[in-house]
Amino acid sequence: MPGSPNVSVYVINSDTTKRRPAILHTHGGGFISGKAISAIANLQRLALELDCTIVTVDYRLAPETDFRGSTADNYAALQWLHDEAKSLGVDAGRIAVMGESAGGGHAALLALKARDIGKIPLVAQILVYPMLDDCTGTTRTPPAPIGTIVWNAAKNRFGWQSFLGMSPGTDKTPHEAVPARYRDLSGLPPTFIGVGAIDLFVDEDIAYARRLIQSGVPTQLEVVPGAFHGFDGIGASTRVAKDFTASKVEALRRAFA
Repeated sequence: MPGSPNVSVYVINSDTTKRRPAILHTHGGGFISGKAISAIANLQRLALELDCTIVTVDYRLAPETDFRGSTADNYAALQWLHDEAKSLGVDAGRIAVMGESAGGGHAALLALKARDIGKIPLVAQILVYPMLDDCTGTTRTPPAPIGTIVWNAAKNRFGWQSFLGMSPGTDKTPHEAVPARYRDLSGLPPTFIGVGAIDLFVDEDIAYARRLIQSGVPTQLEVVPGAFHGFDGIGASTRVAKDFTASKVEALRRAFA
């Protein structure tokens, strides 16, 4: 948006001689932490497996910048990826958005913004235990053991307050900052949502998937028994994490086909 600083991105597996699908990736970190560079090794492996290009965004973090700045950064990166598709070796008609945790929330917001603006078609949104609802941990807190490992209600309240610039979970929350507060979810791209059964976000992710299905959006929901927030990274070598990652990769493969 006018007056915003330049947005830094990392481009992974670009080949100008080809026309390959692409992913616009937004990293996690509760809206308040994290760097795009930390995800590069995993994204390199994914890009090679899918033979695609991935662009990951170093969006501005809260509380120094509220949701307006970071969502503008992410859309600017998506616009750049779409506009520069030819020079990046990307098929502009096969772009997906993907993110984990707060990055999953950003990916959901990005898909909503792309739908509303109507200039960039998306083939998928891949939402990995996404952070979608500011009411979780404020007006609604699930019973233990849900939300007791890695990311809890107190951390969630702080993340949302930093992102919104106000107390979360009230009727004053701007709907454009919170995917769960959008009334209309129709017209969004095919969606993959994956979450652990004891992740703090399990209820909000299931609710969002249900609303997508009711809105006619092709939706795959995967709830992993016994899994906590970030389990696929912490326990990447476990069978349950490998199976979860394989489902995510297959959802992208279908979208790109």
